Amino acid sequence: MSWLSRVRNSLPFSKKRETPENLWIKCPACSEMLFTQDYEANLQVCPQCGHHGRIGADLRLFQVMDKGYRLLPAPRVEEDPLKFKDTKRYTDRLKAARAANPTDDAFTAAFGAIDKRKAVVGVQDFAFMGGSMGMAVGAAFCAGADKALAEKCAYVVFTAAGGARMQEGILSLMQMPKATVMTRRLKEAGLPYIVVLCDPTTGGVTASYAMLGDVHIAEPGALIGFAGQRVIQETIREQLPEGFQRAEYLHAHGMVDMVVERKKLRRTLAQLLDYFAPAKAA
Repeated sequence: MSWLSRVRNSLPFSKKRETPENLWIKCPACSEMLFTQDYEANLQVCPQCGHHGRIGADLRLFQVMDKGYRLLPAPRVEEDPLKFKDTKRYTDRLKAARAANPTDDAFTAAFGAIDKRKAVVGVQDFAFMGGSMGMAVGAAFCAGADKALAEKCAYVVFTAAGGARMQEGILSLMQMPKATVMTRRLKEAGLPYIVVLCDPTTGGVTASYAMLGDVHIAEPGALIGFAGQRVIQETIREQLPEGFQRAEYLHAHGMVDMVVERKKLRRTLAQLLDYFAPAKAA
């Protein structure tokens, strides 16, 4: 041991404090370094630029619903019906997604109230395999609609998806008409179906239940569309306008009814439920 090491070890220096890795977070839009605690207190919205971060189903339900809501049981569906394998087996992909997420699949439904207005809320989680729509998502969406029909209450759905789940092939595409039928049943029963379009909502989800609501709300800056911008440009051979497929552009062109900040979303939903179904939750 060198003399420098002996002297250093004998002096009463305090140990270097360890800084938690998650103390700061970088905004993906403006690159501002944000104190994680402040970012979470602001509902995962950047206080500098207003970028709305993507959040999971559990946090979304906590932010929107009153305390005491109940998660609906996840419907059981056949996993890997096509025995699909690309660079990995589909079953391995599902295991990895479930290990990284608190839910068994990309859609979670709960029954409870929004500011004392009875409602069923369904949330699509982009963190689970890109929120892709497979048989489990279709079954969970329909189970939420069935619960709304049974309780005679509104069905509020938060969408966030990259489209259909390729590992389930045609079976994933069959969820589009299946979910569409359920939205029709809600309409026939006179029950409100409200959609909140989150970032991103694309593909087969946009082509089915995401755009069939009585009211369409979008979070600021959300990407909403069917095909990607590059694909559209190559197809029509024209340059698309700035902000094409973003919430504000779609609102300006009549595709979305309103763009609502996350901090105002709960109150906006309560006002809409009052308008459609003024009866309070028991």
